[in-house]
Order: sequence, then C-alpha cells, then structure tokens
Amino acid sequence: MTKSFISDDSSPLATALILAAGRGERMRPLTDFTPKPLLPVRGQPLMQWAMQGLQRGGVTRLVINTAWLGEQIPQHFGRVFDTAGQAPMHLQYSQEGVDFGGALETAGGIARALPQLAPVFWAAAGDVFAPEFVYSSEAYASFQASSSLAHIWLVPNPEHNLGGDFGLSSDGLALNLPKLTRPATDEDRQRFTFSTIALYKRAFFEAPWCNIPAGNPSGLKAPLAAMLRTAMDNACVSASLYTGAWTDVGTPERLAQLNAT
Repeated sequence: MTKSFISDDSSPLATALILAAGRGERMRPLTDFTPKPLLPVRGQPLMQWAMQGLQRGGVTRLVINTAWLGEQIPQHFGRVFDTAGQAPMHLQYSQEGVDFGGALETAGGIARALPQLAPVFWAAAGDVFAPEFVYSSEAYASFQASSSLAHIWLVPNPEHNLGGDFGLSSDGLALNLPKLTRPATDEDRQRFTFSTIALYKRAFFEAPWCNIPAGNPSGLKAPLAAMLRTAMDNACVSASLYTGAWTDVGTPERLAQLNAT
C-alpha cells in the first residue's frame, strides 16, 4: 500500500500523536457530517485542547491519524498550528481512511504512524477533554530514562466506567486487574480509568510486544488494551494518577454538559 502520509520526508520525527480516526457512532447524528475531534467544545474543536496542551509542553512536531471524514481535519488545521506565545507546531497526517478505507484501531493506528514518530512520543485521544493536563518535558525525560515501555495517566472512575480499567501500585506501576462489570467497592483493589493520555516507546510497538511491522503496510486492525495488559504483567508499564478536569466525550449528552459550563 502506498503511503499517503501528509508530511515532509525530510522533517524531524514527531514527539506526539493525536488519535483522531474513530467513527464516533455513539455521537450520531453529530458525527454524520463532522468527525468527532472537530466537534466544538467551548468555542474550539475538541481536539484543539489537546493540541494546545502539547504545544505548551514544547511539542513542535505532531502526527494526527485520520479516517472517518478525515479530510476535514487537515483542511481545518493545515500544516502548521500557531498559537500566540508558543512556537509553531508542524502537523503531519497518517490517513488511514485514504489508505485502508477506515480506522485501524489504536494499536494498528499507532503502528501505521510509527515511521513518523520519535523513539519516545506522547499519545492522546482527540475526543478526550483534559484542558489542565500538563504534557511536561520533565515527564518525557523521566520516562525516556526509565526501563518502562509505556507510562499511562489514570483518572478517577467516571459514571460511565465505575468498574475502572487498571490498578496502580504504591511504587507507580500500572496493574492488570480483572475487568469489573460492576462498580468497584471498598473490598475491591482500587481501580482507575485509563485517560488515554500516555507516553510510549517505539520499542513497545515492535516484537515481541507487537507483531505489526512499522508502518502497518497491510492495514491490520489491532486494539491496544491487550498489549498494555501483557506489558503490565511484565512490570513494563508505569502510571500516574491525574485528578484534573477530564471528560471522555463519548455521547451528545457529555458534549452538551461541557458546553453548558
């Protein structure tokens, strides 16, 4: 499959990726004509909040993966994202919809974008609102020097995920705990929800952790959760708890609540 990345092959590798390829089925009819990451939240596209946070953190090269109505995203943002008082952020696009007719899921999409990404990179979902999150250069450097393959940020469980996703040990490791189908109780080991914000090393998306070749030339679809759980079982995923404002904008009701406050 010919690459349809929108980028300059001579450009430096990007240190961040925003995942913006999903269909947003639960957001219909709002997403029938607009990709979910471009839906307006408090006066600007939802994904722009994460872009601004990354820019404040010093990111100057960003990859955005696209699929559903994906042409609208480069049409809106172009090749350079400018914010007053910040260094320009150069944008590259991994166009899964153009190349394969649809999204490749999280791990498949990251593998597809891997040739454009630095050995250590931030990842965030374009449909999550976390305006106070700090993409700090200190966190990046600390993770880069660590033995971990991934560092994820967990949040207190929202109403739509009261069972949580993962545990957090006292020494800062993410724990692969059994998934609950009910709200966690005091008798359960404490569980938190994965915010989608993370730092990854390219090595995590290579053998033996990931069997998709860099660039994902066959367009294989693959989720990320199973990879993370396997890496957690090998003590390769560190984690932090984030308690600032955070919303997974997964329904029209949650979007309306954000825009009403």
